[in-house]
Amino acid sequence: MKQLIDKMYNDVDGTKEYKDAKANMKPQKEERDIKVTNPTSGQSAMLTLSESIHYHMILAFEKREEYKLMQQGLDKFSRLNPKAYRTLLD
Repeated sequence: MKQLIDKMYNDVDGTKEYKDAKANMKPQKEERDIKVTNPTSGQSAMLTLSESIHYHMILAFEKREEYKLMQQGLDKFSRLNPKAYRTLLD
């Protein structure tokens, strides 16, 4: 554990300074590994975890008749994955 902490911090004059982790990190791409099926058409699309969460929240907002939130979710989902949007929600 100490080695991990030492890698994250530089000890300068008795103070700990955080190294800029972002400079050394590459953004990680989410895998599209969640299959979701349109209950009306039977067509399926592969989604990332965040896309799947957006999709299910859209359905929940529709069921609760919260149409403003549903529309915001549709707008965001259509930008995240346009192909899945057309398959699942259009």
